[in-house]
Amino acid sequence: MNHFNASRQPMPAQRPGTPESAAARKLAEDLMDAMNALLGLIERETELVRAGKVREAMTMEGQKQELSRRYVAAVGQLKANQPQLAKSAPELLSTLHRHHDAFRAMLQVNLTVLATAHAVSESVVRGVNAEIQKRNVPNTYTAAGRRAAPGPRHITPLAVSRSL
Repeated sequence: MNHFNASRQPMPAQRPGTPESAAARKLAEDLMDAMNALLGLIERETELVRAGKVREAMTMEGQKQELSRRYVAAVGQLKANQPQLAKSAPELLSTLHRHHDAFRAMLQVNLTVLATAHAVSESVVRGVNAEIQKRNVPNTYTAAGRRAAPGPRHITPLAVSRSL
């Protein structure tokens, strides 16, 4: 796994003993923990999708939603306290921004893998549908010698279950 938990840098030093520094450190740790947990799960999901184990990857959805809620709550807390953090712990805030930028870049990789898997599966379904339609359409020609377009009674619908 290549998420940044392993390369996590120590939080910058703050004035020890102040309530502001303890609160700032707690907010930062909550956000880092949320990002690391979510990123670890998303990397596992990406590995499963790349390996073609989509059904297994889909079982992670509930856990991913819970970790996403935790992440959003931590970001909300950080945003609500950003003015105080900028005054009491500017180094901590800049470290969090750097980690968050790396987190977003890693999420982009996951989104790319999922979009690719979606495009491939859609292409496969369209190809299967085209083959089915070819087999069901009679080869007829118009009086002008052009191929006749099939009527609606010759088109067979294709049903696909999205629930795997």
